[in-house]
Amino acid sequence: MTHFLDLHVTPAADLRAIIDDAMRMKQARNGHPKGRPDAEQPLQDHIVALIFEKPSTRTRVSFDVGVRQMGGQTMVLSGADMQLGHGETIADTARVLSRYVDLIMIRTFEEATLLEMAEYATVPVINGLTNRTHPCQIMADIMTFEEHRGPIKGRKVVWSGDGNNVFASFAHAAKQFDFELVFTGPAPLDPEPALSGLYSIERDPARAVQGADLVVTDTWVSMHDPASARERRHNQLRGYQVNDALMAQANPDALFMHCLPAHRDDEVTSSVMDGPHSVIFDEAENRLHAQKAIMRYCLQG
Repeated sequence: MTHFLDLHVTPAADLRAIIDDAMRMKQARNGHPKGRPDAEQPLQDHIVALIFEKPSTRTRVSFDVGVRQMGGQTMVLSGADMQLGHGETIADTARVLSRYVDLIMIRTFEEATLLEMAEYATVPVINGLTNRTHPCQIMADIMTFEEHRGPIKGRKVVWSGDGNNVFASFAHAAKQFDFELVFTGPAPLDPEPALSGLYSIERDPARAVQGADLVVTDTWVSMHDPASARERRHNQLRGYQVNDALMAQANPDALFMHCLPAHRDDEVTSSVMDGPHSVIFDEAENRLHAQKAIMRYCLQG
């Protein structure tokens, strides 16, 4: 059984093979209409369950389109549809779904939900996001960087803002893909202690981005944060906004990424999002190609 649960529990060689496969599949579709099936149909006769406890645009659309392009069918389920973990255990839900579908992608809140689903499912399970990590996003980010700048090994990546679930997956990727990762943000929003040793900290954002090949940020308030956190987060993070002045301190050819959705002129200015450093829409597109390669990896494993 080959799950895709997190970057640090997937062999580095397998992650590299997934990126290479995603590049190849993207190139093979160059110029084709979005609805045209891929020449290869690895999901033919397969059904994929897409489970969403959290709202989603990119994850939902990219997985749905990807399954269809590879010849499969999707079943999209919300947490409300399933009452996941309410009345029926997650373990029993996993056992039941495994009788109906060939692959499960779950976008959920608690990491424990993902892990229990994987433990009891008899089909592969993919982590579409948890409060702790977001590995599919980072696979798309690595792919995007390498499309534009070549191998990420040995490069400098700077994260500005909150040490959240997306940063956690960047930290896992730094070890697996062998690049330098610097966190710049306020101490109260430091990444979880379990990630220590995978990145360095520089509180001064201008100093942090010097020599950076890639600058990354995310929303200051995540969807799982309480509304009461909004004003406090803005006060804490205002000095870590990615703007033109900050990008000017990075390497001249540095890229800018954001997993989206973005709050323009909060964590990043519109001039950066729409400027020459930004590859955010290539990054969003590559969710499709990276996840197609992940699904194929799971079914071939």
